[in-house]
Amino acid sequence: MQLQVKIQPNAKKNAIVGPLSDGTIKIKIASPPLDGRANKSLIEFLAKEYNVPKTQIAIIKGEKSKNKIIEINKKVPV
Repeated sequence: MQLQVKIQPNAKKNAIVGPLSDGTIKIKIASPPLDGRANKSLIEFLAKEYNVPKTQIAIIKGEKSKNKIIEINKKVPV
């Protein structure tokens, strides 16, 4: 599954704000955008929200941008 997200770093707390008019999901992240801390926090937050291991989440576009494309590979038990 791929998500198009817009990140707001330096927020008071981590939270999914909701969809924007173009379908992008706005997410607030408490960490600052320094040394990849916001990206790391984003992955940890999404792992908890979607109940998947952090290793199953990757930023595939927008590593240094507020606009990102996230891929979540949730393995379904057979």
